[in-house]
Amino acid sequence: MEAGKTAESEPAAGPSSAATEAHKPAPNMPQFTREEDLHAYHEMLLIRRFEEKAGQLYGMGLIGGFCHLYIGQEAVVVGMQMAAVDGDQVITGYRDHGHMLATGMDPKGVMAELTGRRGGYSRGKGGSMHMFSREKQFFGGHGIVGAQVSLGTGLGFADHYRGNGKVSLTYMGDGAANQGQVYESFNMAALWKLPVVYVIENNRYAMGTSVARASAQTDFSKRGLSFGIPGESVDGMDVRTVREAAGRAIEHARSGKGPFILEMQTYRYRGHSMSDPAKYRTKDEVSKMRDEHDPIEMVRKRLLELHGVPESDIKSTDAKVRETVNAAAEFATDDPEPDPSELWTDILLEAKA
Repeated sequence: MEAGKTAESEPAAGPSSAATEAHKPAPNMPQFTREEDLHAYHEMLLIRRFEEKAGQLYGMGLIGGFCHLYIGQEAVVVGMQMAAVDGDQVITGYRDHGHMLATGMDPKGVMAELTGRRGGYSRGKGGSMHMFSREKQFFGGHGIVGAQVSLGTGLGFADHYRGNGKVSLTYMGDGAANQGQVYESFNMAALWKLPVVYVIENNRYAMGTSVARASAQTDFSKRGLSFGIPGESVDGMDVRTVREAAGRAIEHARSGKGPFILEMQTYRYRGHSMSDPAKYRTKDEVSKMRDEHDPIEMVRKRLLELHGVPESDIKSTDAKVRETVNAAAEFATDDPEPDPSELWTDILLEAKA
């Protein structure tokens, strides 16, 4: 079990209508161009297929340890990245594979890290929750609940200190939003007007407890009010609303006005992790979310019905994505394991003369 968590078993929580109420179409819905929808479709589908394959490899025993899948939440990170610019940093918790792929990290390197191979981003020593890419400005998934919020605030402080115009996109879940270090970070970020956008991915169940039972204030966009941090609640199942809200939040932070909180109302289709049977919610609730609010299917329909993209083109994209993911899985199973000498690397950073 990850540090900072407690296991809990409970009956199904709350009516399914409560889980879907926030996903009604917003008025004045922002629209995407054909190219933007094609891009969003490809990026979200890549994450979905990658996570499905990771789940398969986990079931086969090729991935060990913890593995938290992002299936259902793809619109959040894809929409955020569509609004970000090169150099903006990303840091998140342990449900992190989608964030890695959205920042442009190589699926082969990500999958190889999951299987513990030397071609992985941490040379096979980090696993699902601990890999990084300085090149893509991805500063890690982190296994301790809420710990990444302090680190993401530190990234924002570095940007502020250097005056480089960059923004730290700091992700957390609804469960992590109740951690004490989160509010210490909010206080410092507001005090020093740091360029940080805090993205709370509210998938409604944290590790397995509904937000209604665990949070006195269930509107997470208001969590920064006592520090003077503005916030907005967003339909995190629609990539268009995510991109629009992300643009406003990032501009707010980049312009020197300080941090901003985005509550992304989203939903995970799988359990908290691969070891979670998710008996705390009904199958009907999950099916309803999949049928009515799936972020990828919404874009697919727009491509076919609004943009006139031939179905053959859609199938071609699907095939290319599957080919990419299959190649990543093949690499991750054939690549050698790390040499034992790797146990002694990445321990101490030598000082430069």
